[in-house]
Amino acid sequence: NGTVVAGGNGKGDGLNQLNEPTYLFVDRDHSVYVSDNNNHRVMKWVEGAKEGIVVAEGHGEGSALTQLNHPHGIFVDTLGRLYVADMVNNRVMRWTQGATQGT
Repeated sequence: NGTVVAGGNGKGDGLNQLNEPTYLFVDRDHSVYVSDNNNHRVMKWVEGAKEGIVVAEGHGEGSALTQLNHPHGIFVDTLGRLYVADMVNNRVMRWTQGATQGT
């Protein structure tokens, strides 16, 4: 039997919802990072959590350093830095832990 590890509460923008999840990455602590394509954000779901945490973006669709536009591929390095393929903006963004904007 499968287990829901992120989302599963219908399509939406709540912390317990996703809207077209596209890519995921699982870190060594079993946290699941999900590119939430139509919400223009990346969410982190700690193992066993009922809600996710916005770790990149969360400020609506756009091209500012605080925004993403249809994030796709994601990767987290050993220092906890998140790399996001920001598809519509034709760029790759890096977000450090706790950052309010990417670089």
